[in-house]
Amino acid sequence: MERINIQPELFLWAIERCGKTEDTMKSKFPRIADWLCGEVYPTLKQLEDFATTTYTPLGYFFLNEPPEDKLPIPDFRTVKGEPERPSPNLLDTIQTMQSRREWLREFLLEEGQEPLPFIKDATLRTNPVKVAMEMRNILSLSDGWANRVPTWDEALRLLRKAIEDAGIMIAINGVVGNNTHRPLDVEEFRGFALVDEYAPVIFINGRDSKSAQMFTIVHELSHLWLGYEGVSNFDELQPDETNVEKFCNQVAAEFLVPSDEFKEALREKQGKNDYDLFQALARRFKVSPLVAARRTLDMKYISKKRFFEFYNNYVKDSERDRMSRRNKKTGGHFWNTQGVRVGELFGSAVAQATLEGRLLYRDAYRLTGLKGKTFDNYITQLGF
Repeated sequence: MERINIQPELFLWAIERCGKTEDTMKSKFPRIADWLCGEVYPTLKQLEDFATTTYTPLGYFFLNEPPEDKLPIPDFRTVKGEPERPSPNLLDTIQTMQSRREWLREFLLEEGQEPLPFIKDATLRTNPVKVAMEMRNILSLSDGWANRVPTWDEALRLLRKAIEDAGIMIAINGVVGNNTHRPLDVEEFRGFALVDEYAPVIFINGRDSKSAQMFTIVHELSHLWLGYEGVSNFDELQPDETNVEKFCNQVAAEFLVPSDEFKEALREKQGKNDYDLFQALARRFKVSPLVAARRTLDMKYISKKRFFEFYNNYVKDSERDRMSRRNKKTGGHFWNTQGVRVGELFGSAVAQATLEGRLLYRDAYRLTGLKGKTFDNYITQLGF
């Protein structure tokens, strides 16, 4: 049987890259130790299986040395020092959304779509308060909109719909595609934005809490207004801020917690202790308690000492909550989940093009990650 001569370091690189170990690979590849020593080479079928298991493009194994993984878009992740090597899960997610953006752009151009006027409309010299007001106007979200809905889920749905109605593709997903064995790590990234004047994209890590997703959505929306695409991950509003990230955080804070409305809310909540105060403000504005606390600090209603006392306790509690969510299997309505993962704007465009014969079904399957009857049922759920 013909075997393929592969450099041993490529196997080790692929294993480390996908976050696995030699021991965890032994059950599926009993001779992995021999491959790593160079004593035995795999067959082509074994190599293909190994590439699939490690989420590695097959062609990489025919290189003389491991390639350097690089993000295809700017990296604004600044948590805990220098950004680490991006995981295959993050890389594959970005590539999927880039493919969707390119397809949607061509579709919209064929439809005669005009460029969106607000993309790249701001600069780092623009007043963040002005940008936040413009965003709310474009999205038709009036003062107090978040306080008029009862839950964070409702606020997220309202915000997501407003963004899609404005012509921005938004997807929220906690796994790669529909593969529940490939969860996205919220400690690696919270979201990213892809800039385009016709088909801009916001992607949000669905493993994050609902309140954190609210802030990340508007943070990435600010990236589109600036025209700076990239991957973001901020340590609960305490990053080593670049100018871009600092600006986007300021806009997101003003968008979600407008100064005038916040001052009024503070007057109503006078007398509460810090914990109860920040919880009450979080419920009103549908943000995290930490965003409420940071907003209170920025507007000089509390001292840095009081903020960091709350911050340190909140971070500890949040870590416990993350571990609890990570260990808890969550269900959900399949079609509702797909609506969030694919997005109504993009899904509707794919459905229309497919039914009109402008897009092959195999390409529709590739773009949405849905196949056969599942795809047919999906577009029916969209109203087609």
